[in-house]
Amino acid sequence: MAITKPSETLIHKTTHLMRDGMNARAFGDFDSPEALGDARWTDELILSTWYMAETGKVPDNMNFKTGKSGGGFDRLEFSYIAESSWLPHSDSIDTSLTLNRRGDDKNKIDIDIPWYGGGMSYGSVSVNVMMSRAKNAKQWNSFMSTGEGGYPPQLFELSDSVITQVATGYFGVDENSIKAAPIVEFKYAQGAKPGLGGHLLAAKAGEEVAELRGSVPFVSLFSPFPFHSTYSVEDHSKHLDWIETVNPQALLSVKVSTPHDVDMVAVGSFYAGAHIIHLDGSYGGTGAAPEIAKKNIAMPIELAIPKVHKFLEKEGVRDKVTLIASGGIRTADDIAKSIALGADGCVLGTTDLVGMGCTRCANCEGGPSGRGCPWGLTTTDVELQEWVDQDWGSMRLNNLYGAMQWRVRDILRKLGLNSVRELRGRTDLLRYIPEGEDS
Repeated sequence: MAITKPSETLIHKTTHLMRDGMNARAFGDFDSPEALGDARWTDELILSTWYMAETGKVPDNMNFKTGKSGGGFDRLEFSYIAESSWLPHSDSIDTSLTLNRRGDDKNKIDIDIPWYGGGMSYGSVSVNVMMSRAKNAKQWNSFMSTGEGGYPPQLFELSDSVITQVATGYFGVDENSIKAAPIVEFKYAQGAKPGLGGHLLAAKAGEEVAELRGSVPFVSLFSPFPFHSTYSVEDHSKHLDWIETVNPQALLSVKVSTPHDVDMVAVGSFYAGAHIIHLDGSYGGTGAAPEIAKKNIAMPIELAIPKVHKFLEKEGVRDKVTLIASGGIRTADDIAKSIALGADGCVLGTTDLVGMGCTRCANCEGGPSGRGCPWGLTTTDVELQEWVDQDWGSMRLNNLYGAMQWRVRDILRKLGLNSVRELRGRTDLLRYIPEGEDS
């Protein structure tokens, strides 16, 4: 028997209790639970993100900047100028990001913040989550990506704020969505799983997901990495030519992992015609990504960014392409550090989910049942997905993004900079924190 949508009474009761709980935790009404968070996403970092999503402000009594991983962005800090020379905090400090630098006749797109929402597919998350992110992207004159699960029809009303993604499994690839998209992204690999392909468990590949992906319901789905069609820059160029034929105005983005020769991959993508090169570092992945892959295969994003940035400069094409970074980027401070290392902007995934209530419980695939996240985020379960109301989710993200933009401006003014563009490649403004020294 088919599972029906839960009653409005149950939805109201459950969501009310969940949201009251997040609010109470964010404001410190209860001690932090022992199981909340990990070294990268500490309990304090999760709670501060909830606070920002509740209030639109950065907290003054919690660490909202870094985790306790002992490496990566957590070992970098900014060397601010003397406080007497700080600029006033002002909305006039420019945080915008240009996405088309090639000077061609395709879409001219500037977004108001130096980040946008990364790909999380229908099947891995619900339509409600996707719509929450799309509504928020529209508010911020920014974008979110569909991921590789196809383009749910609800998204068409917000198509100006949606990037459609084409990946190795070609799930749900449809010319109508390509025609509607201001940006089309080819995902050839993702940071946590380079060469391993994607995996959607059978229990999450329900009837609606299967219909959109053109697959059989309740059968596990893989992005079959051995069976892709790109083995050279020439093959890559043919993909981009195909998109140009379907949508001549769309910007072309290429998402790649970070192998040792990522600089060559990046410059090849530029010469193939890409407007955006999207680097996905070792912690960029899904809830189903194996921990051994996250930690041992791809290059950490903080190493990949300067490698690619410098190589593009040597090639003389750095200012003709937009370099976007993802994979382990959690906070406004991480975004600013990425830009100082050489990126133009960043992509956020997990941060959006934490803003909407994710506790980092690692139950994205739902355990043996496969139903997914009990908070209603990484699920397509008929009941669980109702815990996320689209307007509520959008409101949470809007508040979070507002606080993050404030923090980016705060960093810039303490560096004496009037624009986020002035920060790009300024590694001289970063300091490595030695072992044993507190940040």
